Amino acid sequence: MSVFLITLQAVFALLGIGLLGFWIIGRRRVPSETLAFLSTLAIDIALPLLVLSNLISDFSPREFPDWWHMPLWWLGFTAVALALSLSTSFLVRKELRSEFSSSLFYQNGLFVPILILGGVFGPGNPYLVPLFLFMVFFPSMVFSTYTLFFGKRIQKERLNWRRIINPVLVATIVGLVIGLFNIRSYIPDFLIIIVTMVGAIATPLFMLILGGNIYNDVVRKADNGRQWYAGEVLKFVAVKNILFPAVFVGLLLLLRPDFTVGLIIMLQAAVPPITAIPILVERCGGNRRIASQFVAVSLLASIFSIPAFIYMFSRFFPLPL
Repeated sequence: MSVFLITLQAVFALLGIGLLGFWIIGRRRVPSETLAFLSTLAIDIALPLLVLSNLISDFSPREFPDWWHMPLWWLGFTAVALALSLSTSFLVRKELRSEFSSSLFYQNGLFVPILILGGVFGPGNPYLVPLFLFMVFFPSMVFSTYTLFFGKRIQKERLNWRRIINPVLVATIVGLVIGLFNIRSYIPDFLIIIVTMVGAIATPLFMLILGGNIYNDVVRKADNGRQWYAGEVLKFVAVKNILFPAVFVGLLLLLRPDFTVGLIIMLQAAVPPITAIPILVERCGGNRRIASQFVAVSLLASIFSIPAFIYMFSRFFPLPL
């Protein structure tokens, strides 16, 4: 089976879980308020334990001596992404540029790549640890910088250190310490089983939450007569789903990093925005409706754009399937 079809199949599997979440909320099988609880469970508990379990089982400085390069690659990726986000914001009306550029800049860099890597390479694949190391500072960066896109429109908000020193960052540091000092053998097996089992629910949880959020933010609000921004959304998808990955394909061909770095950067460039963007935009006094539409339509477009660009990437960096 071709790389495109393998990736497409993985994306459709994820979409199926997302549709289940969409149906559950749409048919009122559970109250919409349940999504807040599930989001806390996924972000503050399941995801950190998924990160920790993979680092405990797979991270070894002997096998991955250049692990510290990954955050440096992330800095380079982030600089290019910021330049692209700001330079393309002129495509939309001035009053929507903050929502446009922030939605472009903050990619869904953990959840969707985790799902894609698991779907293409199977569970326990060797690319999850490099992904976590690549993204170790991303959550802290999001919560400490998102207000900068909105300037004078931002409502006064105190700096929340709990968001910056977040559970994912703590789990990554703990996992690194365990691997660097080789103390895995001192951890009781039952604790590792607990961490692994709870971490395993992160993937389906995120897709269920995403499907439910799309129903709440797009379908339900559309039924209430909320405005659609078709032109701006199409521009956003053209930039986020096509221009971004195309630019990074060119940079990867120029820089020629190793396969693992290239694959992670390719995924980062191709994924849609983080699902929290509408909430962050609303906190800053921005237009939550258009941010929700950016996320939903970009996600739907990524069903085909991610497989297409992974296939393009594989033409120059063959996938070990």
